[in-house]
Formats: sequence, structure tokens, C-alpha cells
Amino acid sequence: QVHLVESGGGLVQPGGSLRLSCAASGFTFATYSMSWYRQAPGKERELVASMRSIGGSTNTADSVKGRFTISRDNAKNTVYLQMNSLKPEDTAVYYCNARNWNTAYWGQGTQVTVSS
Repeated sequence: QVHLVESGGGLVQPGGSLRLSCAASGFTFATYSMSWYRQAPGKERELVASMRSIGGSTNTADSVKGRFTISRDNAKNTVYLQMNSLKPEDTAVYYCNARNWNTAYWGQGTQVTVSS
């Protein structure tokens, strides 16, 4: 059974940092591209950052470039999202996504709230 379990969300002040983790099980983690998406209230889900399974190349949304970094540890079946210099507009539910050529899995999401 596939599981993607996000953790690390919470309330943080503007300018602060959080690190999200997504622990995966039930599939061959190293062969999947991993991504973080987010969805703010009243908005569509958007891609934040992704990391390919082969080569490890990354793609980061312009809105978070230079502030957020995606990484993965294949030995731990975990993907991370380091978020620095957080802004109120980063407030959203953050979702972990695993994808290969014909399958996609989603986590349940973790809430990130940036507010003073």
C-alpha cells in the first residue's frame, strides 16, 4: 500500500523558515520524480518544486526561487522542502507528489501558515 506522509508544517512568522518532509512507502521511491505542490484557499493547486528520479535535476517555481529548495534522500525514501524567507503569500496546504511515466501518488498535505 502506497503512503506519502508529509510533516513539518505549522505557523511561522514572515521571514522565518520551515522544512517539510515527505516519507514514502509502498513503491520504489528512487524511480519516481518527487514534487511539492501547494494550494492556497480559493486558488488552484500549483507546482512549487520538483526533482527528477534520474540525475536529480530540479525545477522551482519563480515565486519561490532562491527561497525554497527541494532535496531527496533515496536511502530514507524521503523528500524535503526547505523553505526560507517565508512570506504571507506562501500560506497554503503543501502536498507531496510522486510521479513516474504512468502513475502519480499524493499525500494528504500539511498546512503552512505565515503570519505575524
